[in-house]
Amino acid sequence: MAIRLFRKKDESDRKIKIPEGMWIKCAACLEIIYKPEVERNLNVCPKCVYHFRIPARERIRAVIDEGTFVEFGEEMESVDVLNFTDTKKYVDRLKEAKKKTGRKEAVITGTGKVQGVEVALAVLDFEFQGGSMGSVVGEKIAITAEVALESRLPLIIFSASGGARMQEGTLSLMQMAKTSAALARLSDARVPFISVLTDPTTGGVAASFAMLGDVIISEPGALVGFAGPRVIEQTIQQKLPEGFQRAEFLLEHGMVDMIVERSRLKATLSMILRYLSGSGDR
Repeated sequence: MAIRLFRKKDESDRKIKIPEGMWIKCAACLEIIYKPEVERNLNVCPKCVYHFRIPARERIRAVIDEGTFVEFGEEMESVDVLNFTDTKKYVDRLKEAKKKTGRKEAVITGTGKVQGVEVALAVLDFEFQGGSMGSVVGEKIAITAEVALESRLPLIIFSASGGARMQEGTLSLMQMAKTSAALARLSDARVPFISVLTDPTTGGVAASFAMLGDVIISEPGALVGFAGPRVIEQTIQQKLPEGFQRAEFLLEHGMVDMIVERSRLKATLSMILRYLSGSGDR
């Protein structure tokens, strides 16, 4: 009679092997979620509607009609005029950011259509040096405003930034005035500007073009403000109100006009654009 031998299964045999990178943890509800499900949901948590940060290219795909986006200014890139060094050389930080994102700067500019309505567009990307505004970012935004003015196209700017780029010193701070002046010319010509605030919109970006929109929209839960809440608390030695500097707090205090979830943003932008152009139902 044949004797069958059975090997006892060890712990490694009983473990379920999960492909690496297929699950992510929501920063808000702390649920473990299947990553492809989140991506199908425009990178919004299906459990609690937390809006994950997304790259600029992905945001453009989400709001601009397929095949209509025409980029300009992509050849522009920052230089280290001040030979700035902190824990790293500025030139090395730029090289790392370019390698990480495959782009030369922290903003993508161009023209495209939102449900058939042509617009000028600038989209900041937090993945490139925290979306910081240096001389090139400011110049590209000013040029986009000039394109909008010359062609009389509505302007949309998506902000996602930690503020002015400290490695460029005063040159970066000058961009606050430059972008604001460009938008003032747009306003004088009665060309609409829609500002979309995403998480985070802070520092010199919040203190300039991000808060100058004719219509200011925010994604849910976005952090918006000049200094961060932790810095403010440490400075004034007081506890801040619950939800301070979040989109919902700003809406309650009249600093933004509406909060729109990512899934409804394209349709909402289209509605606003048609209304402002006079082609929508009144």
